[in-house]
Amino acid sequence: MPIAHFTLATSDLRRARDFFAGAFGWTPIERPSNVAHPTAWLEIAPGQEIHLVEVPDFKPSDFEREYGRHIAVFHPRGDFPALKERLIERGAELKAPLRETTFERFFFRDPDGYFFEVIEESARDRTRD
Repeated sequence: MPIAHFTLATSDLRRARDFFAGAFGWTPIERPSNVAHPTAWLEIAPGQEIHLVEVPDFKPSDFEREYGRHIAVFHPRGDFPALKERLIERGAELKAPLRETTFERFFFRDPDGYFFEVIEESARDRTRD
């Protein structure tokens, strides 16, 4: 059962949209006009989206970390150095993993405080390490 979308609150919609579009190349898409808050939707992959909702008083959870709540995405390993540069340029804080695995990965905290794991795409069948 694939994930259709996930929604993240943000204190700055434009910054969050530009962060994900610029760092990952996720494509902004049309969104319905019946949403009560400022929103931006981006396509992550065919049939998969991230929905961003601006919440002025948003604060990240204390549970955003490797052994806590985080979002993991696959990405081509060859692009890791360039991706890390794009993330840093847009305000992300890179974090090394707390445990070793047989595949390459790294973590980052986005400008809103969410914690993400980036896993080398070729490890799709090995991520149970």
